[in-house]
Amino acid sequence: MARSLAAVLLLMVAAAGASHAASPAELYWKIALPTLPMPGAIRDLINPVSSAASASKDKEDTVGSVFFLEKDLFPGSKMTLHFTRATAGAALLPRGRADSVPFASEKLPEILSQLSVPAGSPAADAMRSTLAECEAAPQAGEAKRCATSLESMVEFAASSLGTRDVHAVSTEVDRAGPTPRQAYRVEAVRPVPVSGGDMVACHGMAYAYAVFGCHTTTAAAYTVTLAGADGTKAEALAACHADAAPGVAEAYKRLGVAPGSVPVCHFLPQDDMLWVRN
Repeated sequence: MARSLAAVLLLMVAAAGASHAASPAELYWKIALPTLPMPGAIRDLINPVSSAASASKDKEDTVGSVFFLEKDLFPGSKMTLHFTRATAGAALLPRGRADSVPFASEKLPEILSQLSVPAGSPAADAMRSTLAECEAAPQAGEAKRCATSLESMVEFAASSLGTRDVHAVSTEVDRAGPTPRQAYRVEAVRPVPVSGGDMVACHGMAYAYAVFGCHTTTAAAYTVTLAGADGTKAEALAACHADAAPGVAEAYKRLGVAPGSVPVCHFLPQDDMLWVRN
């Protein structure tokens, strides 16, 4: 008789305890996606290395706020970027723990109390904004979910893409700690194969623990090798949108082009992910 996922996880926990400590997220990944590498966006939450200082309180001072035209993404081009994390210092909760905490704007006072976050603090304000964003209606033709656990994120990606044969990719920077806002040179550009033409994007959000805002999208994606002025190397994900979606409408105005006329691109921060079919 086939064992349930929960039963297999319990056996793996027992085995792990006899050798080395493995996190619930690592155990789940080995069961759900055993042959696939874990993306840095998840790995860095499990094994944080001086990432707290890389959080930026200014949304305009993040890599995701820099927009450019797809035609300008080529080896030799230069851009000024600041790689930051919305989830810096946040813990990736096991599903049971995450599901035990309310996740709704109307429950915010109770949430703040349970998580020992002072009401009226910047952290509380950020959590209020995240809850409001999660509760906003999806765009036309879009499916969305705010995932409060790795299990929830994987299930949403698999459900949205119609298969569990999926993998995730994220931006990887070779510095463990924070990096400065600086000039980067594009060294290589490689398309991310998107089977079926659609994918799921999951964005790290500001919260007391790791929360990802996930949604379906048809954007084109690229892996871009970047070299920073201080020697930092990055394999950065770039998403290019060909429509005039609300999230990029202002970008068209900044770039001086008609909405939807040409693809507009941006890089993804280190705690964002793209899920695609294998």
